[in-house]
Amino acid sequence: MTGWDIAIIVFIVLVAVGIAIYFLNRWASKRMVQHNDMVASHKQTASIYVIDKKREKMQNANFPKAVMEQIPRWNRFMKMPLVKAKIGPQIMTLMCDKDVFNALPVKKTVSVDIAGIYIVNMKGMKTKGEMASRRGESLPWYKRLIGR
Repeated sequence: MTGWDIAIIVFIVLVAVGIAIYFLNRWASKRMVQHNDMVASHKQTASIYVIDKKREKMQNANFPKAVMEQIPRWNRFMKMPLVKAKIGPQIMTLMCDKDVFNALPVKKTVSVDIAGIYIVNMKGMKTKGEMASRRGESLPWYKRLIGR
């Protein structure tokens, strides 16, 4: 085999990988849009008291068996942002978005949007810039210019 033959084979493999990534990305984006529509249609605003928050494996989170069966297998062993909160008289473990997890204060009552056991949004949530200024950090000059 000459160098040109190897280069052609490598080129064909790279094109095949690029096409596969393109179609997987389209499939994932369609699925994400469906998921976001479902969450938006089912979300409710509730006031919760955050008892504890931590990144933990789903198996250790004491979710009901019906919930654990619906979670994909690969997701059961990943560490997820989990929040233990009191909603009315009940104490529940909830999953949440990374941004919401970072912004949630512990031992405080906050108003959040909940879709099932998933915290979608927190009312009055600060942007990354506001959180950085609150911690005493400063944003880079180019981010301060565009206001993010």
